[in-house]
Parts: sequence; C-alpha cells; structure tokens
Amino acid sequence: MLYTIISGTNRKDSNTLKIAEVYQELLKEQGIEALLLSLVGLNTLERTAELKDVEKKYLVPASKFVFVVPEYNGSYPGVLKALMDNSDIEKAWWGKKALLTGVSVGRAGNLRGLEHLTGVLHYLKMTVYHDKLPISVVNRLLDEQGKLTDPATLKVVRKQLDDFIAF
Repeated sequence: MLYTIISGTNRKDSNTLKIAEVYQELLKEQGIEALLLSLVGLNTLERTAELKDVEKKYLVPASKFVFVVPEYNGSYPGVLKALMDNSDIEKAWWGKKALLTGVSVGRAGNLRGLEHLTGVLHYLKMTVYHDKLPISVVNRLLDEQGKLTDPATLKVVRKQLDDFIAF
C-alpha cells in the first residue's frame, strides 16, 4: 500500500511543506514509506509531460493520500485544484482514500477549505477519512528550524495517522 503526501501549495518555504514533512516522518516511524509531493515549481495548469510523470510516480500508484492544505482566501489553493483537474482522474483518484489536514496562521486551521476539498474529493469518488485536523496558528507551533515541536499538536497528528492507517 503506497501513501502519497501532498503539500497543497506552490509557495516556497511554506509551513504547509513543513507540516507535510512531519506526516512523512511520523509514517516512517510506523514503518510506512510515504512519498511527498510538493507542488513548488510544478505547472499544474496544463497536462504536460512533467505532470504526467508526477501522476505516474505519485498519484496512480498511491492507494492512500494525505493532503496538507493551507488556507487561501477561505478555501484551498488553486494549484491543488488544477492538479486534480489536469490529471487522469479515474487512474489518479477514483476509489482511493484521503486524509485531510488544514494549516493556517489564523484560528480556524482552514476548516472551510477542508470542507471545500472534501466535496471535490467526493466528486472524484474518493473516501475521505472523517477526522480532518485543522492546525491553527501554525507559525507559533514551529520552532526556529521549522520543526513541529508542540506536544499537543504532535499527539493529535499521531492519533489521526494511527486511525487513518487502520482505515
């Protein structure tokens, strides 16, 4: 069973990518190798050869996805939506499972964006795990090196992942 973690933004040095790396490390601790797809520098607006390569490596072989998604204007980034729109949806998404985590510097942890994304993933015939984790004030939860060190947040992330692995 292959897991792919998608850092749902194309912004360089984002908190989203830092949180996605936490998920990858915690899965590794469980003995699960997970691929990490960063959208930085990826043209998702067209079905290019590069996008087809990403699809072949990260999307089609995965049976479970972990989406780490920042809040952009009350929703999720267009670059992530374009990835879904320009991929082969039947091969990349249909019948697969998804875990959603929202990231924001505000207080809601992108709850609204997670709901928007849930609707799209359901349309793509994906099963979305019920425990969607909003990580609020993420900028205060990362140390100077960009590592998540907040014990309470790490605890709920571990619990969310443990349950998703069994899902």
